[in-house]
Amino acid sequence: MSRRWSWLAMALVLSVALAVGAGGERAPRTETERVRSIASEVRCPTCRGLSAEASDAKAAQAVREEVRARIRQGQSDDAIRAYLVSRYGKDILLKPEARGVAGLVWALPVAGGVLALAGLAAAFRRWRSEAPPVSAADRALVEEALGR
Repeated sequence: MSRRWSWLAMALVLSVALAVGAGGERAPRTETERVRSIASEVRCPTCRGLSAEASDAKAAQAVREEVRARIRQGQSDDAIRAYLVSRYGKDILLKPEARGVAGLVWALPVAGGVLALAGLAAAFRRWRSEAPPVSAADRALVEEALGR
């Protein structure tokens, strides 16, 4: 029973650590950091293989300047992304939205991992319960071999 409690305690500590780590940024970000962050989530309109942050194309520079101007106007990151989507279409986003059918891209791997872990746990439990009992004769042979 104590092993179960130790596993539960470890799971609790891990969950709290993940929640704290994913809780977001604590310090306010600078304008440049916000521009880089948003531009890294958006495709370059002309080269398509790079983010607007990584590309040196004029279109990517224009996107970065548009993002900077909207940040200076006080718009939120979500509002800026929404503007870029309205101007260039949903293909401009490097990460698919986590809503609707696109949400399956994020949910299916997690669900698959949970099911795999549950299957392994069930298999280990079944294998442990199928172990044949040790007879007294077997114990005597082991004790004799160990010299006890």
